[in-house]
Amino acid sequence: MSGAKRSYQEIGKALKAMLSSGNFPVGSRLPPERDIAAQFSVSRAVIREALIMLELENLVDVRKGSGVYVINLPDDVKQAPQQNSDDIGPFEMLQARQLLESNIAAFAATQLVKSDIAELRQALEQERSALESGQTNYDGDELFHTLIAKATQNSLLEDMVQDLWRRRRDSAMWQKLHTHISNQDYRRAWLSDHNKILQALQRRDPQGARQAMWQHLENVKQKLMELSDSDDPSFDGYLFESVPVENQDP
Repeated sequence: MSGAKRSYQEIGKALKAMLSSGNFPVGSRLPPERDIAAQFSVSRAVIREALIMLELENLVDVRKGSGVYVINLPDDVKQAPQQNSDDIGPFEMLQARQLLESNIAAFAATQLVKSDIAELRQALEQERSALESGQTNYDGDELFHTLIAKATQNSLLEDMVQDLWRRRRDSAMWQKLHTHISNQDYRRAWLSDHNKILQALQRRDPQGARQAMWQHLENVKQKLMELSDSDDPSFDGYLFESVPVENQDP
């Protein structure tokens, strides 16, 4: 990683300075995310990631439906848990995937062969079986996305998608986000999204595949933001700016 900090790290550093200054003593509640976002002129997604960073450092406790509470001050934490300085925030990662994988899906629609379609169907069946049996792994989900990249017949694109999934698996930020999400029912919607992507690929429809993948990852961003919201179940903020895929040049 270069010397520049990620956005959530810069905001996290500023929030830690606020804690050190005594503005928020132990036991106090931080302002709502929307207020912090307005203060720093960033999206709520960046604030959510910064709060996850502070949570990993044992400085705050995120209580769903109640808020974010200070449990330690930076100077009182003798040795914060080691974090990967290259860890990507979960919403930043989803935005990158949205931009990359929507175009990969469009290209795959022009390149895939019959055996690719058969493999994608098997991946969906694996995903469906896991959901029906109550499994919480994402193996079928990951396989579906990596098979689409494989269908482009471009090994570099395949490597890029696999690397993003590896980063996801290894991300302490991603894992911490999911500790606040107990109900897995939302994942059935991802299966429906995947079916729409596969239908567009079967039609060999590049624009339809691009749109279906873009919308799928937009749905993921919005749902994870909603489910992990500690302030207000009726989330009304915004994520990173997303340009609707239908407005993009083909």
